Amino acid sequence: LCLQVPELEKATVRIRQPERVRGIIRSLREQGVARLQVISDFDMTLSRFGCNGRRCPTSHNILDTSRVISEDGKKKLKDLLHYYYPIEIDPNRTLEEKRPLMVEWWTKAHELLVQQKIHKGDIAQIVRESEAMLRYGHRMWDGFKEFFDQLHKNNVPLFIFSAGVGDILEEIIRQANVFYSNVNVVSNYMDFNDDGVLTHFKGPLIHTYNKNNSVLQGTGYFQQLSTRTSIILLGDSMGDLTMADGVPSVENILKIGFLNDKVEERRGKYLDSYDIVLESDETLDVVNGILRYILAE
Repeated sequence: LCLQVPELEKATVRIRQPERVRGIIRSLREQGVARLQVISDFDMTLSRFGCNGRRCPTSHNILDTSRVISEDGKKKLKDLLHYYYPIEIDPNRTLEEKRPLMVEWWTKAHELLVQQKIHKGDIAQIVRESEAMLRYGHRMWDGFKEFFDQLHKNNVPLFIFSAGVGDILEEIIRQANVFYSNVNVVSNYMDFNDDGVLTHFKGPLIHTYNKNNSVLQGTGYFQQLSTRTSIILLGDSMGDLTMADGVPSVENILKIGFLNDKVEERRGKYLDSYDIVLESDETLDVVNGILRYILAE
């Protein structure tokens, strides 16, 4: 398969069951483009984890550190991050333990943001001034572009399921000129009053560990795509593995996981759960290589 998808030779690629993965990728190609859909996380999956030795911001970080947040607000948001993030990625805690704590974190953070009286009109500028970066390819700028372009050109639906801030991540995609008609986003969206001031976040709350049917009730998105039984799932956390739970009948699913942080201690869990694990890989090379092979005439 490496002949058809040379990107799988990259040093960042780890696969526990190569034969099985080969079989899935072949089936995805045989089933054809009309059967395919892509389900992806956004922060640290489509967007980069690090750049030039620094952490890249998530959609929440972009807002939390922007000029529209008071110094006191910034400090409180940072304190929440330092307290809850280690819990989120702790491999020794169960999901049952983590879930209520994630709800707590997101709820507190959203309440703090509401207190800041954020204006809808400021969002585009906040994103422009941020260090948000989508994953690249071998030529720095072309990774995300090829990814979104390939899917759009072939009418493959892309479902972005994010625990981030929907308004921010949509703006990132828009400013990158890849917000095409085949892209559908479910995320935490802000609600503004008639003066364009943030008053609350629309429900249901989406956090790292409830990305499943429980928050998709009433969207009916996957039902409309019931013939799309071939899935490529992209994520960077254990919580992302349930994103395809709402798909009525899955025939083939390829789960690709970006292992961005604490690689050594989390490697085992990721290799158990994802078909392909990409360790500290800031590109979309492997994903694009697989898509190129599947979508080729």
